[in-house]
Amino acid sequence: MHAVRVDGIEIAYDRVGSGPPLVLVHGATTDARLWRGQVADLADAFTVVAWDEPGAGRSSDVPPSFTLADYARCLAAVIKDVGLGPAHVLGLSWGGTIVLELYRHHSDLVRTLLLVDTYAGWKGSLPAAEVRARVEGAERLLAVPVEDFAPTMPGLFAGEPPAEAVRLMSVMSADTRRQSMRTELTVMAEADQRDLLPRITVPTLLLWGELDTRSPVEQVAHPFLAAIPHATLVVLPGIGHLSNIEAPEPFNRTVREFCRARS
Repeated sequence: MHAVRVDGIEIAYDRVGSGPPLVLVHGATTDARLWRGQVADLADAFTVVAWDEPGAGRSSDVPPSFTLADYARCLAAVIKDVGLGPAHVLGLSWGGTIVLELYRHHSDLVRTLLLVDTYAGWKGSLPAAEVRARVEGAERLLAVPVEDFAPTMPGLFAGEPPAEAVRLMSVMSADTRRQSMRTELTVMAEADQRDLLPRITVPTLLLWGELDTRSPVEQVAHPFLAAIPHATLVVLPGIGHLSNIEAPEPFNRTVREFCRARS
């Protein structure tokens, strides 16, 4: 494990392999363990870096006042600590929103963007009624007794998830910190990054599960494709929101080919 400290917050990350840096940014209620299948497969060609975002995994807690720019600043510190120059930066779901904000404030650290089943913030990608429904659902989860708190989001997989994936999600869910989830929820519900998309100048991969119900292709990926000047959309057939777990082989192959061609 490696770590870097930003304003008293320790951010832990794993670093494996050698070659151009590929930074993996997980979604809400998960941590660096989400990327086990990618770290193992891609470390032959890249220096694969998987962080635990502030408030998750081995990293320090965050204050309730933490902002999207704060998450981006911490991610920038990790990339600088790796010390290999601009990185291929991949973000899944909420992690993609952080990655977009990284580009807004620290574009010099980004070689390419890989946006996976993500959002330009909930406010920037979803109807207001859907945002309200998600916030209310999360608030109900946060209100349950400690012993019943298990914040696994619905609609993560299109089909029957592999047994190992179920176990992994269960472990990460059990380790989710209530205050971290509340902070993420507040930030995500209010985030609207649509203004940023036309200003992205680096090569951008949009990698989506065809049957993603949390971030639907038509509703989110297609507007991204229309707005980002140098974007390519790849849709994985029959796959849901956690495409890296549900379809690791085509996921890894697509990431490898995109990044190799631009390293």
